[in-house]
Amino acid sequence: MGATMLLLYAVRMVRTGIERAFGSSFKRLVTQTSNPLSSAATGLALAVVLQSSAAVALLVAGFASTNTISFAAGLAVVLGADLGSALLIQVLSFKLEWLTPVLLALGGGLFIKSTGRKMKQAGRIILGITFILISLRFLRETMDPIRDSEFLPVLATYLEGDFITAFIAGAALAFIMHSSVAVILMCVTLVSIGAIPMQAGVSLILGANLGSALIPIRLSKGMSAAARRIPIANLLVRGPAAFILLIIFNFFPVIGYISSTNDAQTIINVHIALNLMLLLALPICKPLAIPLQKFITDAGSDEQITPTHQISVLSDVSAKLPQTAIICLRRETLRMAQLVEMMALPTMELFKDFNKERAQSILAQDELVNQALDGIRRYVAKLPLERISSADQKLALDLMEYAIALENAGDVIVKRLVPRAIEKSKNRIKFSAAGYNELVLMHEKLLANLNLAFNVLISEDLDSARLLVEEKSEMARIERSSRKKHLKRLSQGETISFESSNIHLETISSLKDLNSHIATIAYPILYRGGLLLDTRLKQLNAD
Repeated sequence: MGATMLLLYAVRMVRTGIERAFGSSFKRLVTQTSNPLSSAATGLALAVVLQSSAAVALLVAGFASTNTISFAAGLAVVLGADLGSALLIQVLSFKLEWLTPVLLALGGGLFIKSTGRKMKQAGRIILGITFILISLRFLRETMDPIRDSEFLPVLATYLEGDFITAFIAGAALAFIMHSSVAVILMCVTLVSIGAIPMQAGVSLILGANLGSALIPIRLSKGMSAAARRIPIANLLVRGPAAFILLIIFNFFPVIGYISSTNDAQTIINVHIALNLMLLLALPICKPLAIPLQKFITDAGSDEQITPTHQISVLSDVSAKLPQTAIICLRRETLRMAQLVEMMALPTMELFKDFNKERAQSILAQDELVNQALDGIRRYVAKLPLERISSADQKLALDLMEYAIALENAGDVIVKRLVPRAIEKSKNRIKFSAAGYNELVLMHEKLLANLNLAFNVLISEDLDSARLLVEEKSEMARIERSSRKKHLKRLSQGETISFESSNIHLETISSLKDLNSHIATIAYPILYRGGLLLDTRLKQLNAD
């Protein structure tokens, strides 16, 4: 159990490191292609990077919920991710124990000593890979004495004879552990030491493929219909394919065609063969959308109702109940933050291809933000202070301060970013390719930090709050770097950079300031947790 938990932790550690280093660019990578083959290739790369096809499926579902990616392109990405996860198993199954001390030294050194964010996360990724190798060695060492016991041979023989039970067991393990990579690596290890027979291992890993397809369905349960269609379509493709191969491999002598001298490699070959077969479904990705759109719809989608983000959750009744007042105040502040996110999302689109209706929509959202701040101020003024503890009074004031910061963030968008986009369109100004890419990267980082701020607002987690402040410093570093690169392009005489200079510099400054307003939620939480000093000024001696 210890080895299995280390394996799960290591897989998560690699994924966390990559998300923190490059997570803000995932959206652009996933959504910039529409060709099925290129979308599948993107999914393959992301699955190798994130160490999980289920994580990719959930990521794509989130993009589909905001209409950022089409159903066909999203399903192609997920099918490619299934193959990427299988290829990752092949790489991790190689005998790489000799690398363990080298990777520990390298990863530990980068993680502890590096000051740069990406180098620090690179150290985290390397350490995660090392822990995967260590956990697999622990699994082999643990199972060596167990395979000679009376229990394991009986269980292995039963699973070999009852392939349906083995298939269900593999699916259940993958679903419970939320990682098909971990389950399949464990099965490969057990087969390699002879703890379970190869035929039982085949049934288990085919079941794990089914379980892996169930994970994103469960995690996307509360999302919109557009988000849920892609994981369900993946299950409709992957589940029957896994079951068909299960029947074929257990009733027909075909496994010899993909077998290897090593039983462990044989079940890896089966896993790769299944996920290669899934790519045959790429041509039907688009037609599959029609029946799913018919049968999977949002409840009440035909009714004309006001979107929930436009409705305040505050009420006079709640203000009179101390036990619910703070909860309602937090929910309203979260709603306000989501309004700011909706304003920030399309800003780069305005710079790329200005659209008057989109600009008007942003201005309309700002009016909702202003109304929300006014409502929060009135709500806090009505709180029965005599019945609320001093800690809750302080929390209410902190939430109101953050609401003010969010209103300022909205002003940055409508008074600084939108006018710059209008100016760029009106004067037909163009950014250099490098300059526009720098803006896009800053915008992606901003959106990622907004989501992190949501988590901090809800959970008040100290680690997340600390990370949000670190991200603020990282955004300031990116802004300085972009400014220096822009000035260098000016010194090299790039005409296009001269024409866009003022807009470029004002935009990167606005994005940095917008991010600073968003990050303010972290400071009172860090202060209450004893992780923030009263002042950063150096104390001088009185004499």
